[in-house]
Amino acid sequence: MAEPLIPVFDGHNDMLYQMLRRQNYDASYFYRPEGAELCINAEKAQAGGFSGGFFALFAASQAGLSATHPLETQAAFSQVKQMLDIADALACRPENQFSIIDAFTEISAIIAAGDIPAILHLEGAEAVGSDLQNLEYLYHRGIRSIGPLWSRRNDFGEGVSFSFPGSPDEGGGLTDAGKALVAACDEMGIMLDTSHLNEKGFWDIARLSGQRLVATHSNVHRLCPSPRNLNDRQLDAIAERGGMVGACFATAYLRADGQKNPDTLTDILLTHIDALIQKLGEDRVGLGSDFDGAVLLSELSDASMLPNLIRAMQKAGFGEKLITKICAQNWIDFLSEI
Repeated sequence: MAEPLIPVFDGHNDMLYQMLRRQNYDASYFYRPEGAELCINAEKAQAGGFSGGFFALFAASQAGLSATHPLETQAAFSQVKQMLDIADALACRPENQFSIIDAFTEISAIIAAGDIPAILHLEGAEAVGSDLQNLEYLYHRGIRSIGPLWSRRNDFGEGVSFSFPGSPDEGGGLTDAGKALVAACDEMGIMLDTSHLNEKGFWDIARLSGQRLVATHSNVHRLCPSPRNLNDRQLDAIAERGGMVGACFATAYLRADGQKNPDTLTDILLTHIDALIQKLGEDRVGLGSDFDGAVLLSELSDASMLPNLIRAMQKAGFGEKLITKICAQNWIDFLSEI
């Protein structure tokens, strides 16, 4: 008899973006064999114990422009609305495995019912608009988490580049619009994500927001000097604020050489997880896979392979209680507290 799966609650994936990119507006794609192109679909989620997480809505730059070229509000808003429509269609399927949450306290009950709780997360706030004109609409459509920046400049500040090696301390902090967005998110109860934000922007959020500091999918800069990773000062601040970090499976943010090489051992991820635990404690470290959004470890390339991580943790001497915390319980407890 197969061992029962340890559930995984994930800090970040780009499944909805990949469905939009492939023009798969029919939500049944998530349940059909063709959905195997995705890192997360119904079959893979069930096979690997994927039990929910943050589902990102990422708006891509217009055709013909570089990925990091600034994106106009209307273009971003149009893409985000399409991804929201896909999410709504998934939630309305008869299978009812995909459930958009309205409040973080719903997560445990949805998992217990056998469904996948989805926190809708805006990755890069271009769709909000510089005067925040679309924020209330996005909230009413289900957005409960916002990363003000992706790795490009927008009306709210500057994201870190994809240079390597590099420091997160590049570029200016939040603009006036960015500071207004922080205040509005605090008031509305929208979680703020510091992943992809440069260091000055990180410290602006630390100073301006009353929320705990969160990085949904980032790793440790001293182990991999990517600007996307967090330095010790940032990790100390997250710890002091009772915050949370999701360890990312993207090899460019794991390897000391920054290579996007899937033939990378899972042990390197465990090294980052252990370093995060040393800084944050056992209760404030989770996972933030970046499924469907990056070049990942081949042993963890889709949701069906999550048991590989469990086995690697067991082999490395992580106890069952700690494994359960890192895989799901820490995220669930943290979100219920905030």
